[in-house]
Amino acid sequence: MISAFLGIWWLWIAVAIVLAIIEVFAPGFIFLGFAIGALITAGFVGFGFIPSAAMLMAVFAGVSLLAWIGLRLAFRSQSSGAKVITRDINED
Repeated sequence: MISAFLGIWWLWIAVAIVLAIIEVFAPGFIFLGFAIGALITAGFVGFGFIPSAAMLMAVFAGVSLLAWIGLRLAFRSQSSGAKVITRDINED
């Protein structure tokens, strides 16, 4: 029963949308990695590449982890633009 429920492709798309909305309210690229994982898992389920619920969860976890690592690497150099001041002008 649960494996049939998890094998519905549009359910994974709905989960991806919900996780992307949560990412808007709690930024940090954590939920976005899971949303990307759910979206790619929806593609695998839609084309029938995943035969069991255990493999489905493993694919979702693996793809989510890879997406999270990719987002961390892509946005690692992005900074807040805050300038760090190391010298006080009043010390002279």
